[in-house]
Amino acid sequence: MESSLTTGEKLDMVSRKILCASRNELYLKMRFLDVALSSLAFVMDLGSQGLGTDGLYLYYHPRFLGGLYREDRVMVNRIYLHLVLHGIFHHIVRRQGRKERLYGLACDIAAESIIDGMQYRCVLKSRSLLRRETYRRLLKALRILSAEKVYVVLEGWELAEEELLQLEEEFRVDDHSYWPSEDDRKKQEEIENQWQDVSEQMETEMETFSKELSSKTGDLIGQLKVENRERFDYRQFLRKFSVLREETAVDEDSFDYVFYTYGLSLYGNLPLVEPLEWKEVRKVEEFAVVIDTSMSCSGDLVRTFLEETYSVLSENNSFFRKVNIHVIQCDDQVQTDQKITSKEELKEYMENLELRGEGGTDFGPAFEYVEELMRRQEFGQLKGLIYFTDGKGKYPAKTPPFQTAFVFLKEDYEDTDVPPWAMKLLLSEEDLADGKSV
Repeated sequence: MESSLTTGEKLDMVSRKILCASRNELYLKMRFLDVALSSLAFVMDLGSQGLGTDGLYLYYHPRFLGGLYREDRVMVNRIYLHLVLHGIFHHIVRRQGRKERLYGLACDIAAESIIDGMQYRCVLKSRSLLRRETYRRLLKALRILSAEKVYVVLEGWELAEEELLQLEEEFRVDDHSYWPSEDDRKKQEEIENQWQDVSEQMETEMETFSKELSSKTGDLIGQLKVENRERFDYRQFLRKFSVLREETAVDEDSFDYVFYTYGLSLYGNLPLVEPLEWKEVRKVEEFAVVIDTSMSCSGDLVRTFLEETYSVLSENNSFFRKVNIHVIQCDDQVQTDQKITSKEELKEYMENLELRGEGGTDFGPAFEYVEELMRRQEFGQLKGLIYFTDGKGKYPAKTPPFQTAFVFLKEDYEDTDVPPWAMKLLLSEEDLADGKSV
């Protein structure tokens, strides 16, 4: 039967056997990768630069794959795993306006750092001096080498062309030309949905066997926790504190254009009905913001948060024109309280921001102070309090009479317990920049 096959068909058959052997070898050592390893269908492509993926298929050049397998089986395993990690961590669809070349390098470094941290013989290779030095420099600035964070650091390095080429030669092992363009929303959504389920299932399986895996998988589970955090729009979160109130505006929802136009056609310029001049809308009117000013809290991150809040405040459909926001600075005691009634006042506060405190962290004084403001009727209809902090502190013993969200300002994922009556969000500068929180 095989003798009747063309040369191309024979090459394809041998290539598929090689890929299946690599997949099986990875699976036998890393069973938590079962679904992920089987998520890419194999497609031969004579135009490929080696191996690559678009998140749905694994494309390969048969001569390249066969030659590499004869020369270095471990490298075939590493590239296969590298491609799968691009899918697990959504590298293929998360460029979001970043420089394509630098972002591709950041994704490769992130994937390779995970593989280099593993202690499985099937992917084990010695690290070059350049690779070790690159990891050392990155880990001085980051705890977890996610693609997005590595990109920011690489951008700050302002690499010369020669340095960039050296890093690409060291870390690039696959062909990124298959990655969909940012304009191809339909394909991006299809890839995102497929790998989201795979990534979450993989995290669950790894946590089940975490003690057995921790010594061999490096920081893979830590990166998965960061990747799989639930994300939602910060603007949408603020609307949890909205209230229903009438506002001067045409209520188009309750307006009947049929009678309006009929009147105009019948009487010339006399409509039978007029649009309502008042409309019920749900917007944010009052809330309190408490900023933890203890020694470990980043002033830059606080400023970035206020900038995002200002951006939301500037949207006509989010806030009423007049608001009542108290921005309170507190460490182990209340330091300052600035009342904000408009977006202009918030902008002025941001421009002249000066954090005061640098003591310990105690959440109680701020809650007591806000309840005192309510007793003094400084708030008419306070819906909620947002407490921005980066550390654990002493929580109030009783449930406050308003919604509360503790927003933890952290560079990387770290679970933090809060009382059952409070919401918990994890926020980084990157999340704020994207308008996202978790």
